[in-house]
Amino acid sequence: MNISSNTARPAIVLADAEHEILMSLASEADERLPGVGEALLSELDRAEVVAEDDLPDDVVRMGSTVSFRSDDGQEREVTIVYPAKADIAEGKISVMTPIGAALIGLKQGSSMNWTARDGREQRLTVLSVRQPSA
Repeated sequence: MNISSNTARPAIVLADAEHEILMSLASEADERLPGVGEALLSELDRAEVVAEDDLPDDVVRMGSTVSFRSDDGQEREVTIVYPAKADIAEGKISVMTPIGAALIGLKQGSSMNWTARDGREQRLTVLSVRQPSA
């Protein structure tokens, strides 16, 4: 599992349609390559699922541009996308990556511990969330 479980995790919230799509994506990935979708599935299992119109604007969702600070003080801005749209050079990270799975559903101001692929535990704090323009 890539999400650290030794510290209380903040509440997360997702829109119902997006939750359903992400559950399918993570389940299919985990069937093909066990462990790949595990972090995302873990987060989806604990999410509060709400109607699209009830999702607050300060919640990280697919297509959101998120500014966050890691515990080492570095600040980054990324856009959360589906795997086919990921392009690290453009700052687009897949929701299937450890950091993408950690960010999805978090609200501005929330902090989350997660374990990077290299095994290092880190903490991130969401500084701002911008939704894609309609």
